Amino acid sequence: MNHRTQLHIDGQWRAGASGETIDVINPATGETLGFVAKAERADLEEVVAAASRGFATWRGISAFERSKLMRKAAGLLRERAGDIARLMTQEQGKPLAESTGETLGAADTTDWLAEEARRVYGRIVPPRGIGVTQLVAREPVGPVAAFTPWNFPINQAVRKIGSALAAGCSIVLKGPEETPASTAELVRAFVDAGIPAGVVNLVYGVPAQISEFLIGHPVIRKVSFTGSTAVGKHLAALAGAHMKRITLELGGHAPVIVMEDADIEAATRVMAGAKYRNAGQICIAPTRFLVHEKVHDAFVDNFTRKAADLRIGNGLDAGVTMGPLANARRVQAMEDLTADAIAKGAQLKAGGERIGNQGYFYRPTVLTNATSEMRAMNEEPFGPMALVSRFSTADEAIEEANRLSYGLAAYAFTRSAKSMEMLGAGIETGMLSINHQGLALPEIPFGGVKDSGYGSEGGTESLEGYLNTKLITQVGA
Repeated sequence: MNHRTQLHIDGQWRAGASGETIDVINPATGETLGFVAKAERADLEEVVAAASRGFATWRGISAFERSKLMRKAAGLLRERAGDIARLMTQEQGKPLAESTGETLGAADTTDWLAEEARRVYGRIVPPRGIGVTQLVAREPVGPVAAFTPWNFPINQAVRKIGSALAAGCSIVLKGPEETPASTAELVRAFVDAGIPAGVVNLVYGVPAQISEFLIGHPVIRKVSFTGSTAVGKHLAALAGAHMKRITLELGGHAPVIVMEDADIEAATRVMAGAKYRNAGQICIAPTRFLVHEKVHDAFVDNFTRKAADLRIGNGLDAGVTMGPLANARRVQAMEDLTADAIAKGAQLKAGGERIGNQGYFYRPTVLTNATSEMRAMNEEPFGPMALVSRFSTADEAIEEANRLSYGLAAYAFTRSAKSMEMLGAGIETGMLSINHQGLALPEIPFGGVKDSGYGSEGGTESLEGYLNTKLITQVGA
């Protein structure tokens, strides 16, 4: 592969104005795969002008017709899923089956939002006086600037593109420089489906330069960001300075509460799959496993066996169930967090070391006796690390679950309806999944609370941040 990913501005695929590029590295080998075009200020000035024209065009197209074009894009994604998935695996590292699932999932998300596009309803409010008509209209907010991460190059981008298009907005997507090709193929599906020029635009480059330019530009009326809490807070401040609406899906440190009556086999099977999917580089990955003391040992034994059974390797190889981390920085972070935990009393049950010297592989890791003094119990590991602690009462488990400033996702396992109700009411989180992994489907909300952000990018809530509410009250002539 020597793939050259280009910018997409005003209906054209092209290089940046300076001709400069950024290297793209295969995390399984450490070798250069290709290059991505780097946008400069001149490109950004062009792209906001294109988005402004695109918005004027797109908002004038009926919701019914917008929906048809989006459904056509979903069909193209399904047809091209095999080729797109290979690009994603080469750039990001995840197993081919996961890349294929992400691409097909993007088609489902696009279909869902295409249907929601046809159901952006207003309402008539009963008046107090004769002859008064009170209309509540929903209108697209305007051109959108969206910023998406490398861990899910398509999954995160499609939520923003699909929501913007369904609401009638144009969009400028700042894609991930580490994994640009699959994101570009997502955009290509919308372009090839017939979305007009200027409606969907794609740029890459220096993230800070692009974000400051786009968020501060008067053409942009809405911002959506998925990424770290630290960067999210910075972008929120920028958006606030310009009175821009913003949706933030930020970091997480998901607790898993395993009650005394839990089905241990199901809990370990489901959570091992969720923990080590995408090598743990997932904002909703289960991380702090809070296990009742009576089932602690059985849970640890079961979970550790499942971690040890994973086959680690190049995501393109048959049978591989966990690929590499994204880059050398993630490997170093895992090594540092593991060493810190062991130094503070954690017991290493599995993993805890890098695999080989080629690529960025790290063994699935299980640490027990985890305490709040350990860095990994406070900082988002964003890697294949499970931290296990004992608890004796439900109140104790809920207190630990709520201890951190994160509030994106949480999980629990219990057979008791009373416990389900108690956990549902007591855990401070945007999403709680009990007895299964039921998050991130197109038809349900996806978003966090506290330092994990605000707004939602799933279900009918997806469109809320992309629509203005306008009241029109009138008396007939």
